[in-house]
Amino acid sequence: MAKITLGGSPAETLGTIPQVGTIAPNFTLVAKDLSSKSLSDYEGHRKILNIFPSVDTNVCAQSARKFNQEASDLENTKVLCISKDLPFAQARFCAAENIENAVLLSDFRDGSFGKDYGLTLTSSGFEGLHSRVVLVLDENNKVLYSEQVPEIGQEPNYDAALKTLC
Repeated sequence: MAKITLGGSPAETLGTIPQVGTIAPNFTLVAKDLSSKSLSDYEGHRKILNIFPSVDTNVCAQSARKFNQEASDLENTKVLCISKDLPFAQARFCAAENIENAVLLSDFRDGSFGKDYGLTLTSSGFEGLHSRVVLVLDENNKVLYSEQVPEIGQEPNYDAALKTLC
């Protein structure tokens, strides 16, 4: 269990996120068109998993915009933005923000992604949502970079995450 903060107040997660050198667990999430997408759908591509509580918060929106912008310059790389937002909210966000290079996926159905990846918040005002995490995976889903932001209101270290792909 990770001990992080939300607005300076303690928050905890139910487990530990995947660490560098491990293989990321498979998942099934919901795309904007309500289809199911799994990690294996992106096999053969490098992946940035940009995981956050909700697209309706400033830092979450900023991280989606930043990785969307950077994704256009990265070869053979998919950016997967993952939250528990409904796919309709994710689609509205993508349209409003011109998000074209990132795929938004939802864990709203059963929360299994958050549980399997150990990042579901078990305390705080965001209980039940995802903590802010960035994972970078190679073409075989090996974790190259793993960051759980210690204060949910902080942005992730974009440069460190992107550097693992250069």
